[in-house]
This record gives sequence, C-alpha cells and structure tokens, in this order.
Amino acid sequence: METFAYGIAWYIIFLLSLTLHEAAHAFIALKLGDRTAYYAGQVSLSPVPHLRREPYGAIVIPWLSYFFAGWMLGWASAPYDPVWADRYPKRAALMSLAGPAANLFLMLVAALLIHLGIRLGFFYAPESINFDHVTSATSPGFFHGLATMVSILFSLNLVLFTFNLIPLPPLDGSGILPLFLNPDMNRQYQHFLSQPYMSVVGLLTAWFLFDHIFSPLFTLALNILYPGSHYG
Repeated sequence: METFAYGIAWYIIFLLSLTLHEAAHAFIALKLGDRTAYYAGQVSLSPVPHLRREPYGAIVIPWLSYFFAGWMLGWASAPYDPVWADRYPKRAALMSLAGPAANLFLMLVAALLIHLGIRLGFFYAPESINFDHVTSATSPGFFHGLATMVSILFSLNLVLFTFNLIPLPPLDGSGILPLFLNPDMNRQYQHFLSQPYMSVVGLLTAWFLFDHIFSPLFTLALNILYPGSHYG
C-alpha cells in the first residue's frame, strides 16, 4: 500500500509536469504563428488531450518505470507544422525551448516551497537525500505527505529539464540548436536530423549520456538548494 501511495504521488506530479511541458510548447507555437497544437486542444492545462495523444508514453511507461526503477519517466508530444518550422527555424527553436523552461519553472517553484517550509518550521534538510526525499517534514501526517510531493516536484522536473535539453533527436535540445545556426548550417542540420534512424540512435545515446550527466547535476542542485550542506 505504501508503494502504491508513493506511486500516486509520483503520477500526480508527473502529470502536472508533463502537462505544463506540452502546454508550453503548444502555447509558444500558437503565439509564434503555428496553430497546429492549438487545434489539437493542447494549449491547455488539462492533462486529457496530452494523455489522449500519447497514452503509452503518458500512462503505461510512467507506471512501468516506477515499479521497476522507483521513479517515473515518460513522454507526450505536441504536434506542429513542419512547413512553419522550416520557414521560421528560430521560432521553432523557441517552441522547443518552452517545454524544458516549464520544467525549470516547476523545479524553482519546488525550491521556493522547500525554503518557505523551512522558514515556517515545517521542513528541514535531511541527512540523506533521494528523489522523493529532497526535504523532510518536522512532523508526520500532512506535512510528511507535502514534503514528499514537493521533493518529487523538484527531482522529477530537474530530470525532465536535463534530459530534454540533451541536443539529440527526438529531444527538445535538438530543436533548440537552430537558435545558434545560420540558414545554411540549419538546412544541413535539419537534413541530418531527418534521417529515419536518428531518433532511435539519439534516444539510446541520450540515455547513456544522462547516466553520466545527471548524478553530478543533482548533487550540485542539492548543494545550491541547501547552501553549505556539502552533499556528496
């Protein structure tokens, strides 16, 4: 029952994070001239259109990853017009950046809530930390549950922010690079990304790189969250 209760907490935070990520893509695309995701109903903070579009990545995989790895990871997607993206590569890059930016925002909200909880005497910095135990409650019950939710909000959004910024297809990081390329280089880059095998190779490579990137980044984030704590 405890495992299932933690799973519910993880999935609530996962849905919030995934929904804001995809809604940010869709909203920025709309503002920059592409209505594709808007017509699909994805300029929305309701998780329903995002779950409907990617039920496997947004429902099945998160629960499988939780039961096998102890934390949740999955995916969704916001459709866009490739003709618009080809015509306005800088706008398309900003659309790609919007999703990770939404996750960074949620991670910062979690950090602010943790510090607020510490100032009010509800939370304190624990001696050891894991994904669902970034902060500890000074009393059981409600505040313990709140500490767990805020911890997951911090950890999961750092994961999503970091993983999605890896500049390999089909991750958002690969769509951000055109911000720094001239038109000729961007055409060559888009041709490179369009190769049918690139998404599979990109995901496998990103997963290998993530293993090496995230652990030191998580430690750094914790030491910024708790200055002077010297987590190792």
